[in-house]
Amino acid sequence: MSPNPTVTDAPLPPHASPLPATSSPAWESLHPNASTAMRLFGASSLGGVYLVPAAMLLIAWDSLGWSGGVRVAAWAIGALLVLLAGWVAGGVRWSRTGFALDAAALRIRRGIFWRSETLVPRSRVQHTDLNRGPLDRRLGLATLKVYTAGTKLASVSLDGLPAERAAELRDALVAADDDAV
Repeated sequence: MSPNPTVTDAPLPPHASPLPATSSPAWESLHPNASTAMRLFGASSLGGVYLVPAAMLLIAWDSLGWSGGVRVAAWAIGALLVLLAGWVAGGVRWSRTGFALDAAALRIRRGIFWRSETLVPRSRVQHTDLNRGPLDRRLGLATLKVYTAGTKLASVSLDGLPAERAAELRDALVAADDDAV
């Protein structure tokens, strides 16, 4: 018997039982159409952020004595660079996002610079939503939003899923559980 029985001999609570070391989840990538959606979102987001400072620069460049053509060309080159950066960032975001559903939980990996892995235990799932905007419908995609036990803001979203796969995940996560309260 160990000298400190409370630490080494105490049984793990049922919710803390570790997964077997051999059960590595099968990670899935987002649908290729999600790359297009994320690239368009990235380009439009950065483009929108660019417009206000760029307009202020156009006004400030008046004091530099640049001709109107040079100012407009500089603004257009800046706009193209910003749109290109947003397009590339959306592609990288797509390539760095994945998910896995196993017997215990939904796992989501994402992030470009700051990588995160979110674990949503099946036992904590309260309800789910499927959202499909106009671009999502055009590309055959959906966003799965999983609400968990806790505060009203306790939710996790996974966008870029094929609509059929999102429905399968939704149904698997809300399947009847014998120990549900």
